Amino acid sequence: MDKILRGRFEGYSLNSFKRDVVSGTIVGIVAIPLAMSFAIASGVKPEYGIYTAIFAGILISLFGGSKYQIGGPTGAFVPILLGVVLAYGYEDLLLAGLMAGAMLILMGVFRLGLLIQYIPRPVTIGFTAGIAVIIFSGQIANFLGLQGLKQHERSIDNMREIASHLHTINIYSITVAAICLAAILITPKVLPKVPGPLVGIIVSSVVAALFFNGQVATIGTTYGEIPNRLPQFRIPEITVDRMISLLGPAFVIAMLGAIESLLSAVVADGMTNSKHNSNRELIGQGIANMVTPLFGGIPATGAIARTATNIKFGAASPLSGVIHGVFVLITLLIFAPLASHIPLASLAPVLMVVAWNMSERKHFKHVLKLKSGDSLVLIITFLLTVLTSLTIAVIVGLMLAVLLFVKRMSDMLIVSKVLPDHKNNGKVQPHIVNETRDCPQISIYTIEGPLFFGAAQTFEERILKSIHYQPKILILRMGKVPFIDATGEAYLRNIVKNFKAQGGRLLVTGVQPGLKILLDKSGLTKEIGEEHFFEHTGEAINYALGSVNRNHCIGCKHFAFRECEELSATKIS
Repeated sequence: MDKILRGRFEGYSLNSFKRDVVSGTIVGIVAIPLAMSFAIASGVKPEYGIYTAIFAGILISLFGGSKYQIGGPTGAFVPILLGVVLAYGYEDLLLAGLMAGAMLILMGVFRLGLLIQYIPRPVTIGFTAGIAVIIFSGQIANFLGLQGLKQHERSIDNMREIASHLHTINIYSITVAAICLAAILITPKVLPKVPGPLVGIIVSSVVAALFFNGQVATIGTTYGEIPNRLPQFRIPEITVDRMISLLGPAFVIAMLGAIESLLSAVVADGMTNSKHNSNRELIGQGIANMVTPLFGGIPATGAIARTATNIKFGAASPLSGVIHGVFVLITLLIFAPLASHIPLASLAPVLMVVAWNMSERKHFKHVLKLKSGDSLVLIITFLLTVLTSLTIAVIVGLMLAVLLFVKRMSDMLIVSKVLPDHKNNGKVQPHIVNETRDCPQISIYTIEGPLFFGAAQTFEERILKSIHYQPKILILRMGKVPFIDATGEAYLRNIVKNFKAQGGRLLVTGVQPGLKILLDKSGLTKEIGEEHFFEHTGEAINYALGSVNRNHCIGCKHFAFRECEELSATKIS
């Protein structure tokens, strides 16, 4: 424990504690309505969201890798958790959350935290915007007060359900929701230090109780009264069959939890000029997600908005996150019965505003304006998230991003035939090569770019097609080849074999040390010949000129090299 907390409380003082109390309390106030809203949107009872804010909030702050991270239920999880609840049920959601927690711990232990940064930005923007659309559309029914709806796993089915029940619109629900929305939007302008969602819920709930009593659905009438006590410790039923069936959902929860928490930690770093520990953050998230289901809580992750609020109000250490969890706990024990009177129409605008804020609309528009492959990845990921599922969207988005990356990298490979430019200090240039100036016995090629599976075949084809006249010596300038994979190595070996089979000799220049080690290990160095590796192109040209058939040089008018004029006029006795 000392090792985990070391460095996170250095220089801690009474003033730091006061700052943590203030920020933790304010974040706790913000977290309560969000926790209930996210739980309801995920298809479970509102108190389960509160339990999550308590246990996950405290544990993520204690064991995570960021000093300022606030953990709890988040909007990003809503479509995933709702899908699990609809397909498997609440009990299996607890087991899936526990399994996801174990996966997160393993990811942290095996130091996979840095791998999250390799997920392309268009994919994260696409699925985040898609999730925002799902959350927003999922609250239309509560905003309008529609009745008799059935929840579906796919967003498009839920929209059809809403359209078929528009005749059940409740004007009182719309009024309550509009009051709450107005309060949420106006409060930051009038009282910038007061949480808008809290004001909106309180004002609209009071209006509903005074003027529309019994006319709008509330948490109590829909889900029953929220108990003002802690949940009992209970281990979910664990069987091999259940675990196997939940592997997919658990993995998606773990991956999204890792992405969301690390993105939140990066935001916190930027706001505080600090540095989080990615692997420790994953372990902390894993511990929280393994413990929280034992108390009825749903999966949790780092919450960007609450973390930013925590920093904004002066948090000094992880203690602010602990205080936030304790505040939610005290509120549960004292004020839970009052929460039962909150109208569902009051919670709808809260989630709609959350969805609007998390929609990444500015970044979405920016990537679209690029009109590039990234734009295509963004659109497809977004549409698949909304129309199918997040799992399919992320998998397809990543595959498409990889294919586009491979295409871009293969396009970067340049294979050009070159000769020395005697007017430019002998520097080799491709424009020097033409029909009247090209050595029949020596071919020189510059290779620029990575030799990997996406470009290796192009490399081989260009070399073999260009040497159809069978020169005696082939010089490959590989100083600008950063790396070569197994496929690239196989194609290079094929060139070596073909060239040697026709009696030619291959020389290599400028190979970088790391690449040379790989060629040594693969046996290519031995096959080419250690003596055929040169540091500079000039050395290889001198070697080649000393190895050509002088008889073929007599009368040649190509004059590719400085020595050619003399060799052309020299008679061999």
